[in-house]
Amino acid sequence: MLNKELWKKRIYGILSLDSHPGHIAAGFAVGVFISFTPFFGLHTPLAIVAAFLLRLNKLTCITGAWVNTPITVVPILGISYKLGAFLRGRPIKDLPVAAGLEWHNLERYAKSLILGSSILGFFAAVIAYFLCYYLVIRFRARDAAQAELTKEMTEVGEELE
Repeated sequence: MLNKELWKKRIYGILSLDSHPGHIAAGFAVGVFISFTPFFGLHTPLAIVAAFLLRLNKLTCITGAWVNTPITVVPILGISYKLGAFLRGRPIKDLPVAAGLEWHNLERYAKSLILGSSILGFFAAVIAYFLCYYLVIRFRARDAAQAELTKEMTEVGEELE
């Protein structure tokens, strides 16, 4: 069940993080890229590892990794496979997902899947970065104290203590 108040609270928490808007947006964008990979069950651990290695915001990176939901995973997998097969010069067929989404069922389509999902993930991550950056700036503009903090962070180019 969708709990609107819980989602509002989480989004408010992300938008009001005490961090540079670019840092918040970068974490979210990397998470979105990870969410497009066909490594189901590993999105959250991959996001945590990426956040630590790249020194990104962990909360936004994990949140971005949850963008690709069970509702959207099958269409995105199908598009990723078709794009990857097209770019590899292979015949474009439908991805057979009737057997399940476990890796042993998708393994023979791995090259096309990974290629296609990497390209889709990259474009989704770029869009996510600019959208998240815009939302953080817009949200902070409503509060005078946060607007001043954002202005100082943008001028200095880094987080303020």
